[in-house]
Amino acid sequence: MNKPLVLLVLFALILVNCKKEKHNFPLEKRFWDPSDYKEVNLDLNYGYEDDEKLPSLNNPETRPIVEKLTDHQNYLIVLDDRELGLKYRNKLAEEFFREWKQMNKIYRARDVQDNYVYDQELLRTWHFGLGLQLKYFKLGNDNILASSDDPNDSRVLINVNSNISTMINNFNIYLDEINNENSFSDQGKKILAQGIDKYFTELVELYPDADFNALQNKVQLLRKKSNSPDIKKSLEKLDQFIESK
Repeated sequence: MNKPLVLLVLFALILVNCKKEKHNFPLEKRFWDPSDYKEVNLDLNYGYEDDEKLPSLNNPETRPIVEKLTDHQNYLIVLDDRELGLKYRNKLAEEFFREWKQMNKIYRARDVQDNYVYDQELLRTWHFGLGLQLKYFKLGNDNILASSDDPNDSRVLINVNSNISTMINNFNIYLDEINNENSFSDQGKKILAQGIDKYFTELVELYPDADFNALQNKVQLLRKKSNSPDIKKSLEKLDQFIESK
């Protein structure tokens, strides 16, 4: 092999290795903590070229990245651990929530027909955030009540109810995706509906006495607007469930 050819082969190997090492995800870790999410979010949000494909569920090589990114056990393993202090878990929940807001920006690209390029990945990210918020806001309220001299004090209850209202408003933002339902594939619409069935039911069950008037009104309006049988059915069930409470 002549010298120029050897140099060419070596250069090609270097390029391949650089490409492999360009994006490093800590898949060897059993659970990701907020610092892992911070690094991963930076890479996924800003480390990819415009023509470079993001990790997706349809790609067997990158599917594990999406599954790890949206694995609820990453936050549940610590936020549900009652051997850890309440303040510590509340702090971690805040950090996870902050990183999820960055994570929710990753899969928003659309094609020239306004369809989401990564609709299933986007919805799995949303579901991660909905499940996380059920833990995050409850831990925050538990911490407020535990730190108060009188948990029944009107000012304390105002703060608690304000947090619940904020979470309900955040859940409403998920329902805004129904206005974009034509941007989702048929499978994406099914997954969107599954998120309503699971996380909104858990929300109402967790806070049956909360003010769901605005949410219920939104559900009723979107139910009329949606053309997806799966989404319409989930909205109908949620409307009836809120009414029953």
